[in-house]
Amino acid sequence: MTPPPADGLPPAHEECVEQAYFFRTFRERLAENVPSQEILRTIHEDVLPSTRLPMAIEFLSSDMKHTGRLSTGFARLGHYFTPFQTFVVKQAEDDRQQLTMPVALLILEREAAYKAQSAGKETERAGLFVYQFETIARNRLGYDEGLTSVKGDPIYGPDWAAYVELVRRSAGVIDFCDLVYLRSAQHVVDERRKFPNYTPAVPPIFGDREGRIAKASRGREPLFLFAALQRQLNYPEVPRVKKRDDVDVKIEAQAAKLRELETRLRMVESELRGQFDPTQFGKPEAFRDVPEV
Repeated sequence: MTPPPADGLPPAHEECVEQAYFFRTFRERLAENVPSQEILRTIHEDVLPSTRLPMAIEFLSSDMKHTGRLSTGFARLGHYFTPFQTFVVKQAEDDRQQLTMPVALLILEREAAYKAQSAGKETERAGLFVYQFETIARNRLGYDEGLTSVKGDPIYGPDWAAYVELVRRSAGVIDFCDLVYLRSAQHVVDERRKFPNYTPAVPPIFGDREGRIAKASRGREPLFLFAALQRQLNYPEVPRVKKRDDVDVKIEAQAAKLRELETRLRMVESELRGQFDPTQFGKPEAFRDVPEV
């Protein structure tokens, strides 16, 4: 199937709303153990037909039949899905990453919903960037590839793209609170109090409120900054993976430890009696696949 036509523009409000619905419905049906290909085969019928999303979903369904992966279809629809969306799905499909597909879909759902509700607002790009940065940091997805994908979002203009590149090179070296404060309107105000003729080398891209919060958070963990921006400015909240607090899981873990201790005790007793025979305790885990000589 041929990909939908490209226009190179950020998605409209209707597209963002339908994308949020698509990601939410996809996630909910996965939780019901519906196969991904089956979800894609039918979900396009639920989406608003006046948007381009139904065509994109049909293409994803066709592509997944051949590749078995969702991220390849996202990548081939690079004019519709952003590089960051593709990056998140790709990481969720990587067995080496801790990010799961349900969490990845929730991340994309909240991102699309924020784009829909904040379009045209002063905090739109700032809130989106902080959300994407926190997603990368919290899930340990890698700053280099992650921020490169962020920079490719058409919602960012040249000033923001240059800033994202600066953050990519500086992440882990310069405190993120400083990276926000030094590019805020509040920093310009503070400098002009000391030097009335001060003119910043580059224009601020964060507002004064973001600057005040970042300034107050300097020297602290960036997580405090993220939380403060979410409370004060309604920035979107990154989903957090909750650890299972299942009583049965805890009981099983304790039972496994008891079995291990019991085996070790039997080995010690056998060795003290001079009757130690390793075969009676089973083959060690590391050698279970080694053929007998």
